[in-house]
Amino acid sequence: MNSKANSRADRILQELRRKGSVSINGLCSILDVSIATARRDLRDLEQQGFLRRTYGGAISIDPLFYEAFRHDSSFQEQTGRHADEKRRIALAAAELVKDGETIALTAGSTTTEVVRHIRNRQGVTVVTSTVNVAMELSKRKDLEVFVTGGFLRGDWFSLVGPAAEHAMSQVFVDKAFLGVNGIDAERGLTSDNPGEAAINRVIVNQARERIVVADYGKLGAVATYRWCGVEQVNLLITDAGASDAAIAPFLERGIEVRRV
Repeated sequence: MNSKANSRADRILQELRRKGSVSINGLCSILDVSIATARRDLRDLEQQGFLRRTYGGAISIDPLFYEAFRHDSSFQEQTGRHADEKRRIALAAAELVKDGETIALTAGSTTTEVVRHIRNRQGVTVVTSTVNVAMELSKRKDLEVFVTGGFLRGDWFSLVGPAAEHAMSQVFVDKAFLGVNGIDAERGLTSDNPGEAAINRVIVNQARERIVVADYGKLGAVATYRWCGVEQVNLLITDAGASDAAIAPFLERGIEVRRV
């Protein structure tokens, strides 16, 4: 794709993630292009595994391995909570990924959104300890994927335990994108699960740059298991719903905060 086509593709994917579907006529209006161009853009994105074309438009791909959770109220609540905010955060985070970098991600809905937004990068390797990220990226020929292995934890497809921690300890990454159950200026980054906390500690230790991706509801919250102090965080990306009072403690500790 050329630069104009890439710009259109980014806009199409933004609309798709915001609404779940797009129409050819709607894209022609938004992008100011012909029907033929809109169809060609959708075809190219389908071939890359970003969407599925339908009669008159396209829909977002919902991988079949999520089907078992379609009627799971707790899973649906987690994925649906602050969904728009998570997408904005993820888009901002994905833009930080550069050609040739190796990145790691902790488990979670926001970090999953981050990898969905990585486009137009060359030579990027994704290190993951989650099954869903590995599966979602299995059709992405533009990314290399390294999976740690380990014991599967069902709540968010996490791979945990000694095998996962050892595998992660053998890889150094340029950037780690950290999802949290809570982040507090005094008590640090926390998780609800001890296994996830353990693998997250390793990810933090192996990363040159640590980027927290957390919606406003996570700021000031404290879960059960601490796995990182805020002094180890380089950047916090949150959404516009985060108040000045909520981000002030992090700014006071010298952490860069971006509201998107």
